[in-house]
Amino acid sequence: MSLPAYFFKRCLQALPLLLIISIMAFAMLKASPIDPLAAMRSNPSISQAAIDAEYRRLGLDKPNHEQYFIWLSNVMRGNLGMSSTGGQVADRLAAHAGNTLLLNVITLICTWAIALPAGVYAAVHRGRLLDKFFGLLTSIGMSMPAFLLAFLMLMVALATKLLPIGGMTSADFAQKDALGQILDIAHHLVIPVTVLTFVSLASIQRQARSNLLDVLRADYVRTARAKGLPENRVIYKHALRNAVNPLITLLGFEFAALLSGAAITEMILSYPGLGRLTLEAVQTQDINLVMASLMLGAVMLVAGNLFADLLLKLTDPRITLD
Repeated sequence: MSLPAYFFKRCLQALPLLLIISIMAFAMLKASPIDPLAAMRSNPSISQAAIDAEYRRLGLDKPNHEQYFIWLSNVMRGNLGMSSTGGQVADRLAAHAGNTLLLNVITLICTWAIALPAGVYAAVHRGRLLDKFFGLLTSIGMSMPAFLLAFLMLMVALATKLLPIGGMTSADFAQKDALGQILDIAHHLVIPVTVLTFVSLASIQRQARSNLLDVLRADYVRTARAKGLPENRVIYKHALRNAVNPLITLLGFEFAALLSGAAITEMILSYPGLGRLTLEAVQTQDINLVMASLMLGAVMLVAGNLFADLLLKLTDPRITLD
C-alpha cells in the first residue's frame, strides 16, 4: 500500500472514533448538574426575560439529541459556534491553544534533547556513578506529581525573586520592543517548561536505557564488535537504530498531548493556555467551548498515532503498511 493511500485509509478509520468520542463527551456534559446560566440567575439586575432569551439563544430549550445534531452540523460546516460567555469559540480556542502549543513544543524539544542522550549514556556506562545519578533523578521525576513540583518552583521563585510567578507576559509587555517581548515570554516560560520537562523526561530516559541495554545484548551486536567495528558505530548505527522503535511510539503520544498535557500545570501557574480555558468552560457548562476543546484533543491523539506509525515505517524498513 502506498503512503498516500495508507494516510487516507487511517483518516477514514478515525472518523467513527471521533464521532463516538463526541457523542460520549456531549452525553457526559448534558448529564452534569451544572447550570450554564447560573451566573445570570444569581445577578438580580438581570430580568427573567433576558435569561429566557439567552436560554433560547444557546439552544438549551431543545431536546438533547437535537442539540447534539445542531452542534454536529455546525462543526461539519466549519462553525464551532458562540461561547456562552461571549465571543466566537474558534477565536478563543485559537488564542489559548497557541499558548499551550508553544509551551508544550518547547517542553517536547527539551525533554527529548535531554532524555535520549542521557538514556544512551546510562546504557553504555551501566552501573557507573552517572548512571546511578540518572536513575535517582528519574525515580524522583516519576514519583513527583507535576502540581507538587510546580508549587515548589513557585516557592523558589518567591524566595529568590529571579523568576516571574504565573502568567505568560509582564505588565509592561506592550511597551517592549520585539526582542524584549520574546525575552519576556521566555522568562515566563522557565518555570512551566522546567516542571513539565522534569516530569516527562523520567519515563523516556528509562525507556531509552532499557531498550538499548536489551539490544546491546543481541547476537548481531556481539558480531559487529567481534569484527572490530568502532564502538561508536556499533552503538549509534546498529544498536540505537533498533532500540528507537518503542521511543517513536512514545513520541507519538507526546505529540498527541501537545494541546492537553499541561492542564494542571497551567492552572497552578496561571498560564493562559487551553487547560485553564477548558476548566472554566466545564465549570460554566459552555458546551460549544468544551466540545471544541475535547475534539481538538481527540484529533491530536489520532494525528499523534498516525505520526508515530509513519515514523516507524521510515526508520524500520521491516515494517509494511499493508
